[in-house]
Amino acid sequence: MKKQWIVVGIAVMGVSLTAFGAAAQDPGPQGAGASEAAKSSAPHSLNPVKWVKKAPNTTTEQPDAKTDQNTMLTSALQTQGVIPADTDLKNTCSPIKGLDECVAALHARHNLGLDFDCLKSNLTGTRTDAATSSCKGEPRKRAMSLSNAIRALKPGANAKAEAKNAEKQAHEDLKRGRT
Repeated sequence: MKKQWIVVGIAVMGVSLTAFGAAAQDPGPQGAGASEAAKSSAPHSLNPVKWVKKAPNTTTEQPDAKTDQNTMLTSALQTQGVIPADTDLKNTCSPIKGLDECVAALHARHNLGLDFDCLKSNLTGTRTDAATSSCKGEPRKRAMSLSNAIRALKPGANAKAEAKNAEKQAHEDLKRGRT
């Protein structure tokens, strides 16, 4: 008896899936406006990969927009005294992975009076410059987080709070730079 119920259940599922598949493949109304009607009544994709929104492609962004943002952000940071007047943000941030991380490091340097070359070498994990030979500690082969880099350069500071403050300032600067 149990086997009969299983067979009946499988048959019912097969019939219902076949009916659903046929309804999904229905070409819709025929005629001049058929394609518009089909597009508006078409079900969403059943592919879960298409459900996830993709980040916008930054390669299609105009290069002038990036240059303008860089110029605006550089002038804002120069006005705040975070970077010197003759410094370009793009050149300063080139070895660091992300712009947000670099701006946060610049704010941490400004707030705590740290050597930016040492901070940059701790963040990137490289120490090749003669300017970084005066940095505290042994050269590292791995990159540090901002709070660990602050802790290494200024042990007496509350590194976690200072890193959070610098990241908040960087976020505000980048938000203003995009608008």
